[in-house]
Amino acid sequence: MTRARDGDLGAYEVLVARYTAPAHRAAVLLGAGDDADDVVQEALVKAFRQLSRYRGESGFRPWLLAIVANETRNLHRSRKRRDGLALRAAVAEGPRADAPDPADSAMAHERREHLVEHLRKLGDRDREVLVCRFLLDLSEQETAAALGVPKGTVKSRTNRALARLREGLEVAGA
Repeated sequence: MTRARDGDLGAYEVLVARYTAPAHRAAVLLGAGDDADDVVQEALVKAFRQLSRYRGESGFRPWLLAIVANETRNLHRSRKRRDGLALRAAVAEGPRADAPDPADSAMAHERREHLVEHLRKLGDRDREVLVCRFLLDLSEQETAAALGVPKGTVKSRTNRALARLREGLEVAGA
């Protein structure tokens, strides 16, 4: 990171190689859908341009994911319609080759689809915090950095978002 900040393009390429996949996954899960590649590319360019502002308090990954989250929000603002926002990464996994029983894999796939359907129904703030915490496996501190909110806000939003998600699943009979 220090070398990249000092202008070493090779060092930044290493960071890009390491963090492109998590950034892409975050963009998709935050609703960028088919535009995830563009969001990630824009985020990586912005991160490069802003390397001098990087303080290193929470690590490069949460800092980059914060930029990805902001770029995804910008994408949402630029879209005229909200319909069609997809969380395809969460359901893209089909049955695994090493799954012992195809029926179990099919049921797990259906459960994931059902969960994602209910995630889509949540508001942006609720969906963002749940995606960061549970689908991207970010800590509370990393989620706070990625979303640009205090850690306490992450805790309270997570609690409320999980309650809303549970309620939606119960109403649907899941």
